[in-house]
Amino acid sequence: MNILGIETTCDETSAAIVGANEDGAPVLRANEVLSQIAEHAAYGGVVPEIAARAHVEVLDRLIERALAKAGMRLADLDGIAVAAGPGLIGGVLVGLVTAKTLALVGRKPLIAVNHLEAHALTARLTDGLSFPYLLLLASGGHTQLVAVKGVGQYVRLGGTIDDAIGEAFDKVAKLLGLGYPGGPEVERMAESGDPERFALPRPMLGRREADFSLSGLKTALRVEAERIAPLAERDVADLCAGFQAAITDVVVDRARVALRSFADVAGHPTALVAAGGVAANGPIRRALAALAGEAGLAFVAPPLDLCGDNGAMIAWAGLERLRLGLVDDLTVPARARWPFAERPGAAAVTG
Repeated sequence: MNILGIETTCDETSAAIVGANEDGAPVLRANEVLSQIAEHAAYGGVVPEIAARAHVEVLDRLIERALAKAGMRLADLDGIAVAAGPGLIGGVLVGLVTAKTLALVGRKPLIAVNHLEAHALTARLTDGLSFPYLLLLASGGHTQLVAVKGVGQYVRLGGTIDDAIGEAFDKVAKLLGLGYPGGPEVERMAESGDPERFALPRPMLGRREADFSLSGLKTALRVEAERIAPLAERDVADLCAGFQAAITDVVVDRARVALRSFADVAGHPTALVAAGGVAANGPIRRALAALAGEAGLAFVAPPLDLCGDNGAMIAWAGLERLRLGLVDDLTVPARARWPFAERPGAAAVTG
């Protein structure tokens, strides 16, 4: 079984082919990713119109490259998977229309994948992880703690009530005059900074619910920066270190709370998993690994090249859904918003 995966929800264009061998284990045959960082850097963030045009310009070529790398033709595929949301609607439409066309011409099953579900299932692609597990999904637009019980079975244990973690990193980087994307820039500066110089808050620490709130932390950092302006390089490094330390403390505390409530909705977890762009942050990965060790769990995070948006995770999610007979027709819509998990007591939205 071999599935083409197409990802165009934000500022990465990607096409990948993932297969499964005779015993069902995944095989990553190709994963072509083209980042748009250079196109958006001057604006300090993603410009939707620019992103959509960039997807149009390169997607066909990336699909051709993925097929060539895998040594396949369209006829050799068993299905076409595409991220149908959530995301920037212009970009989502580019990928979805392309996938529908290929499915129609090639007479292949179409699988509309929730981009967030793809992140949630990446640990099964990379590590063959068994259900259930606790997922921290953290990116520029999403921050959630989710009990992953099975394909299409997700319970949201906590989430952000304002900024996502990646969004907070980007806004802090912009405030401090650093480059885009902000997460890697803040992490780089923090390496040489003093995390204890500034007394930054740890919002929601100790709360019974596993929710996040980061707007207050961002505001506190801005107040400190304005108090000592103009900023020297040492000031910027110390602010970055303090901010990153605060985020890490909050993440660990919120994940610990989610672990306590996990059994009530999903039994005993097999692992603590981090996915999404923020999972590439070294201090956060190490802190979560330590928490998992304390709880007697494995810690799983994708390789750095699979933390961001990529076609491989879309193809794998498509393969998992196709195995269960979960396919879509050509009327499936593009979705700017598409929740994939609900609070306990509500039915998960699986599409």
